[in-house]
Amino acid sequence: MTSETEVMVKATYISPDGTSTEIDVPLGTTLMQAATANCIEGIIGDCGGNVSCATCHVLVSSEFVDRLPPMSDAENQMLDYTVAPRQPNSRLSCQVLVTEELDGIVVEIADPQT
Repeated sequence: MTSETEVMVKATYISPDGTSTEIDVPLGTTLMQAATANCIEGIIGDCGGNVSCATCHVLVSSEFVDRLPPMSDAENQMLDYTVAPRQPNSRLSCQVLVTEELDGIVVEIADPQT
């Protein structure tokens, strides 16, 4: 349960079948944590956010790509091993920490994850 003073932003996940799910995400939460906590299908997160499985691969909408923090070397390397082909806007959702600047972010869930 969230407190009344907890700041939330909107995030929309688009599944491979085109279904769109918008959720409220507390600041400081990763997109993967928010997806798994809200039962968003397709975001698996087998490693729990430790950048070692790539089962939380998402494609970030173009208007948000430049607002994301820089990609770590570990994330960059792991994206080379995703099942779905890597795209210029690919990110691991476990590495995207939600900030106010990301309010309204839209991500497509890469298919397949495994």
